[in-house]
Amino acid sequence: MPMNRDKKTKTQISLSLLILLLGALNIGALYAGNRPLVYLTKPATMLVVLSLAAVERAAMPGRYGTLIMAGLVCSLAGDIFLMLPSDQFVPGLVSFLIAHLFYIAAFRSGMSGVGPLWFVLPFCAYGFLALWLLLPGLGDMKLPVIVYLVVILTMAWQSAVRWNANRDRSSVVAFAGALLFAASDSIIAFNRFRWRFYLAEGLIMSTYFTAQWLIALSVWKLPRKTAG
Repeated sequence: MPMNRDKKTKTQISLSLLILLLGALNIGALYAGNRPLVYLTKPATMLVVLSLAAVERAAMPGRYGTLIMAGLVCSLAGDIFLMLPSDQFVPGLVSFLIAHLFYIAAFRSGMSGVGPLWFVLPFCAYGFLALWLLLPGLGDMKLPVIVYLVVILTMAWQSAVRWNANRDRSSVVAFAGALLFAASDSIIAFNRFRWRFYLAEGLIMSTYFTAQWLIALSVWKLPRKTAG
């Protein structure tokens, strides 16, 4: 049975605050060099994000929520690969690649057509610019990075198409989350293959956690108030 409006709002706020707390602890632990706390807080943050989507998915089953949760699970796997002491960049990349494919499928659910063609132009322009800047440092990673770049920008593009078609709360927060996800992964790429800078870890994790929180939040649909 769906929760009433007030209970849903309180649950949403409580889980969101917990995500904020754990995410902040994770970033602090990264800069403090506290690896055990990093290993604890990074997956813990994503587990709470997953719980945020799961609560609504249980109350209001649907294909969109199922696909978003599948993407979050793959993201959690990617997080675990990327935080391991050994270099597990490729398995992490593949995990996130699959996550984005689930997100694309979610954003396409219930949709027909590809939306205005000009919507794709900003994403294509950014993709070519990012690739041009990254190519000198990619080495053997050229093909995986190109494939990943195409997939994540397709994910962001499809979130824009969904927002343009629906113009509701769910599609707005999903669109914002997709853009922040693309920003987070861009910072990872530039920091790893082009320019390393001190604030990269903080920017990567803050945009990443916010992106996943927004995408999970897009599953939520508050019930309408009844008259009277």
